[in-house]
Amino acid sequence: MTKKIFAVAATALVAALASDCRAAGGRIGIIGLDTSHSTKFADIVNVQKPDAAKGFEVTAAYKWGSKDIFSSTNRYPKYIEHMNKLGIKIYDDLDEMLKNVDFILLETNDGREHLWQAEKVFKAGKPCFIDKPVAASCSDAAKIVALGKKYNAKWFSTSGLRYGETMQKARRGEYGKVIGASMCSPSHFEEGGTHSDYYWYGIHGFEPLLTIMGTGVERVRTVRENGVDIVTGVWKDGRIGTMRALTAGGLYIYGGYVIVEKPVSGSNFVPISSNPGYGPLVDEILKFFTTGAVPVDNDETLELFKFMEAAAISAREGGREVKLSEVK
Repeated sequence: MTKKIFAVAATALVAALASDCRAAGGRIGIIGLDTSHSTKFADIVNVQKPDAAKGFEVTAAYKWGSKDIFSSTNRYPKYIEHMNKLGIKIYDDLDEMLKNVDFILLETNDGREHLWQAEKVFKAGKPCFIDKPVAASCSDAAKIVALGKKYNAKWFSTSGLRYGETMQKARRGEYGKVIGASMCSPSHFEEGGTHSDYYWYGIHGFEPLLTIMGTGVERVRTVRENGVDIVTGVWKDGRIGTMRALTAGGLYIYGGYVIVEKPVSGSNFVPISSNPGYGPLVDEILKFFTTGAVPVDNDETLELFKFMEAAAISAREGGREVKLSEVK
């Protein structure tokens, strides 16, 4: 009996110590210094220090990163200098960096690099946020999801636009039943054609749309005309969501509306008019690092990338209806 009591007490002590360790934060490593997100996130954690960042510090970074996308590679000198000013150690070897951090922000702007980088992080057992795009192709996105399951990894990926106030309220059911939604977002393509059409930037409209409507996209049709792609998605329950992708350069318009069954403040249309910025996303990442609870299901992320891929296929094929089941 005494041994049993001791064992129970020891288990409780270990759990308490683990909880204290999580609450204490930890060392964050950044992979990829070819995107402004690397420096912005480091500034929020190390300089601005919001409540969610208590106990956390970005202590290390691995440079690469894109090797051949000029809009990314031309950022290295500036961002390396920025990290040096913050006292963040820059490693030439990713495996070595992984030994010296507790959590990972995989920020590499080039989604083609994510598969091998993610596998190293998953093998090392480090909780990880993978910034958009999770991959450059749908097949690589599926491989990353499969690897996460293989290694029982804790990770998630999302566009920060998911955390706009209207999207989150709709997701939580605060507006009642959502019967449809429409989004508008910049959607310029990567100039070298290295990424599927909407993965590079259009994700900022597709992600909020899926956040509002939930999973269950069945089929997609895209009309491409004069620098604008109109994507119509039909969900399995018959609801319809649309995305206006502004593919012409220079247009940075975010917005849209949620269509609800019962009026909210006298209208069935709830407007979406703001970009939430980086703060809510970083708070969510740090909460994930603290609790270990994954905020966006990995299978939902894979559906998002199939949704975007189906829309791209439809656009290329003159507006043919494409089922998500066709996308591999």
